[in-house]
Amino acid sequence: MGTIDQKLTELGIVLPTPAAPIANYVPFVLSGKLLYISGQISIGVDGKLADAHRGKLGGTVDREAGQAAARLCVVNILAQAKAALGDLDRVARLIRLGGFINCEPDFIDAPAVMNGASDLAVMVFGDKGRHARTTIGVASLPLGCAVEVEALFEVNG
Repeated sequence: MGTIDQKLTELGIVLPTPAAPIANYVPFVLSGKLLYISGQISIGVDGKLADAHRGKLGGTVDREAGQAAARLCVVNILAQAKAALGDLDRVARLIRLGGFINCEPDFIDAPAVMNGASDLAVMVFGDKGRHARTTIGVASLPLGCAVEVEALFEVNG
């Protein structure tokens, strides 16, 4: 078991089967030393989107549920990365996370919601998980989900 797999076990995280794309795109692209993971939503290990993670921040979804959704997006990113690389220990560093927050027009806590994703990335990868980030409030996301997160990694080998 690799270092990152051990860390996931310590955190009580079981990676799900990576979700198949719901449109005309691929879940990841590995090009040279860069691994780009397409936007992942907060689909649970049961393959479903929980009601608590569906809707708009500042409306039907509170900040804590949004943070939990963002964290689950990163779990799904890790599942896709493992499918792409075979071993998460090949990650040299997380370069960037991009967060899309389905929110009401006056919602101003999108960065705090996205911290759910960023905090988990740092817990899993340590300093290699510190990353650049963009967080954008949007009017709608796939399946009515509250949060979507994409990632860019630098990889070894």
